[in-house]
Amino acid sequence: MASTSPQSSSPLPSCLEKPLPLDGFQGTPDEVEQQWYDQVYLGSGDRMKQLTWRAVIVGMLLGSILSLTNLYANLKMGWSFGVALTAGIISFALWNAFVRLGISKSPMTILENTCMQSAASSAGYSTGGTLTSAVAALLLLTGQHMPLGTTFAWIFFIAVLGVTMAIPMKRQMINIEQIRFPDSIATAETLKVLYSEGKKAAGQAKALLYSALFAAANAIAMAAGGERWLGTVQQHILGNWYQRTIFFKWDLMFVGAGALVGMKTSLSLFIGGTVCWALYVPWLESQKLLPAGAGYRESVSWTLWGGTACMVVASIVAFLFQWKSIVRSFSSLGAMFSLSKKRKLTDVEKIETPMSWFLTGQLISLGALGYLAHTSFNVPYWMSCIAVVISFFLALVVCRITGEANITPTGAMGKVTQLIFGGIAPGHVTANLMAANITSGASSSSADLLVDLKVGYLLGANPRKQFIAQFSGIFLGTLVSVLAFRSMVPDANALQAFNAPGARTWAATAEALGMGFSHLHSIKVLSIIAGGILGLILVLIPRYIPRTGKWLPTPIGFGLAWAIQWNDSFLFFTGAVLGWAADHLFKAKSREYKVPTASGIIAGAALTGMAILMFSIYQAAL
Repeated sequence: MASTSPQSSSPLPSCLEKPLPLDGFQGTPDEVEQQWYDQVYLGSGDRMKQLTWRAVIVGMLLGSILSLTNLYANLKMGWSFGVALTAGIISFALWNAFVRLGISKSPMTILENTCMQSAASSAGYSTGGTLTSAVAALLLLTGQHMPLGTTFAWIFFIAVLGVTMAIPMKRQMINIEQIRFPDSIATAETLKVLYSEGKKAAGQAKALLYSALFAAANAIAMAAGGERWLGTVQQHILGNWYQRTIFFKWDLMFVGAGALVGMKTSLSLFIGGTVCWALYVPWLESQKLLPAGAGYRESVSWTLWGGTACMVVASIVAFLFQWKSIVRSFSSLGAMFSLSKKRKLTDVEKIETPMSWFLTGQLISLGALGYLAHTSFNVPYWMSCIAVVISFFLALVVCRITGEANITPTGAMGKVTQLIFGGIAPGHVTANLMAANITSGASSSSADLLVDLKVGYLLGANPRKQFIAQFSGIFLGTLVSVLAFRSMVPDANALQAFNAPGARTWAATAEALGMGFSHLHSIKVLSIIAGGILGLILVLIPRYIPRTGKWLPTPIGFGLAWAIQWNDSFLFFTGAVLGWAADHLFKAKSREYKVPTASGIIAGAALTGMAILMFSIYQAAL
């Protein structure tokens, strides 16, 4: 295959010449690993640059920038997006441009890009989710931020806990069982396209850049007066509805998200949002539970209970339906650790991450998180130990489900931990929240690393070098994410400027399980019961009556709509319709450009929105 990229003058590595080893290998565990070493690693990982300073530094920088988009997007709409592929496209285009300009002597190799993506992924994804969920929920509940130093340490050690947890899982799930990890296959195939067809890669990079600039210009225009003009028009059209529940506010970030999320979930958001804000909230007003013309901030304290129950019950029930994966997770537990007991290292063991790193990371993280939880949140040491032990077993399940079903149920895992601690420590809201945070954050980091390691496995990368790249990204990712979060949300009042659906959901669950349902209004309790029943129905019917189930909304989309504004669910749906139209009218072009275009829109809108927010905070402080 001829390459049009700047590296076409050098022989192609075997990972570009051969098809990806999607069918796996046969034999005993030792034979399977040796076949991968001989057929995939040799010719690629043994002779190509991988863990270089430029790969790690670029990955950390790109990941840190993209972490800002995830922070902003998560606070606004409760959704985060993987940054690895976006960083890979940007890095490829950037470094090839450096070569053409004479700034660099050589472009990044495909395996350098793999290491770069690992660093970007941990910097941009693994550290931010905790901040916009449990940490933000703690701010809602207490009205105060955690001390800055404590926040840095808490986020960092949860990420370390999760990353090192993945070490024993990698060889068992990826090397031996050869679980597919669909997202990893898609990323590996994309990298092959980038490095084999340079023109296509350049086009994708341009699509990402131009869409980001367009979204940034739109955000600036809306902030400069477009929003006021749009509000005046709506006031005349909507009358009493305006600024109550149903109104229109143009934000391209939600449109881009809808194109990525797809029609089923986005339509579910739109249906759920319309039922909530056009029917349920007016009913609450008619019952004098809300004042006439109540806005989003007053209303969401009532609406989120039913939506949260719908999502929590559906997530846990769907998780339990993965019982075969759960059984396989625990049945392979012994094999996981027995792999490290061989006296003589095999070829593969020489390049795998040592088990000593797992033990070191777990012990250090356990000690640090136990100390922080005890001194900052009055959580007993034994309770922290239980949380870490639970985290390992639940992360084991999360990683397997991610590989087999392409779903990462970290939210469900956090809720499982909250249920457990609701029984262990009734009345202790903070312990409930932060113990679940350990589980959710660690399992998210583990799954994220395994997805990256599977990409490297398919392309013949050195797994130890990938692990080092992933671990390196945690440092800058923690620093940037925490500082950005504290700058965007300096106090509890500032958090109210965002929808913060993730934080509200975590806070509501911790409050209900920690303090009991007796302190809640009866309508809220009924909403929880109704939402839970609906979540159960929306999981069971598609499973047992598929023909009927395909017409029902998804429980996550329907439930999330009760925690965000109607306008946002409408924009999700708008983006999904545009993405659907592109898929059907311009099939080939859409397959090539939809993802980078939508990713660019999200990044451009989020980064500009964050800059505008920071500027307004700075002006207010003067």
